[in-house]
Amino acid sequence: MKLKNTLALSLAAVMAAGLTACGSSADTASAASPAADSTAAEAAADTAAPDGDGDPTTLTVAMECAYAPYNWTQNDDANGAVEIRGSSDYAYGYDVMMAKKIGEALGQKVQIVKLDWDSLIPAVMSGDVDCVIAGQSITAERAAQVDFSDPYYYASIVTLTKKDSAYANAASVADLAGATATSQLGTIWYDTCLPQIENANILPAQETAPAMLVALNSGACDIVVTDHPTGQAALTAYPDLVMLDFGGGDGDFQVSDEDINIGISMKKGNTALKDAINKVLATMTTDDYNTMMDEAISVQPLSE
Repeated sequence: MKLKNTLALSLAAVMAAGLTACGSSADTASAASPAADSTAAEAAADTAAPDGDGDPTTLTVAMECAYAPYNWTQNDDANGAVEIRGSSDYAYGYDVMMAKKIGEALGQKVQIVKLDWDSLIPAVMSGDVDCVIAGQSITAERAAQVDFSDPYYYASIVTLTKKDSAYANAASVADLAGATATSQLGTIWYDTCLPQIENANILPAQETAPAMLVALNSGACDIVVTDHPTGQAALTAYPDLVMLDFGGGDGDFQVSDEDINIGISMKKGNTALKDAINKVLATMTTDDYNTMMDEAISVQPLSE
């Protein structure tokens, strides 16, 4: 789960009502009777897949493509990776796997759009993409701007440090007191969790999760805070690291359910797509999610 707190966006989204029927034109509309127009519109609404970007044949999904094991960029279609729009590269990971599962259920081809984190919600609001599947936590702040599906993954917060660090045996947040720490920009890891560490020396936030891990591995900081899948993936790439999981409760970082439940975001009012996605998610269990995540971790680039 990428637990990110995006600053409130003051975008004015111009939202078209209903689904756009493919192949229509002004000339055709003027030639047809009102009754025929109504019948055609109803038929299109019944048969077209739920859509947000104007192309009901394609599920256009935005993500960073730089956040293994949720999503990453690779140079081929190995393991079923999907080509990134406007690029010769491909995207894969847990989020792509989920997008393909949803696309298959909706009878839509999946198109991946690679965007910076701060561009994800604006892309949904503007209609450039149908949805975002990128480890977004379902926060009230985001829910004021976009609609969310039910959670498609649940994750806990962990701390990473080096095996020879003074904090390697920490059993609670209290044991991290005085640590030099960082995490990723715009995340609750950085904004909410790090301030809970007493006397922490909090460094500037890192732009990406990989940059965060490089900072830790290079010795620039003592610890980083992230989520469990990211931490598990990091251990594969950096064998000198250890992951600390404080197990919830009073000794752990204090966060709300909305911070640790992640969902798929789409344009406000797109209930057709929201309901369709939730129907797919309803067929899956927590074990299914964990199995998919384990598979993503096993084939991520960091594991090579």
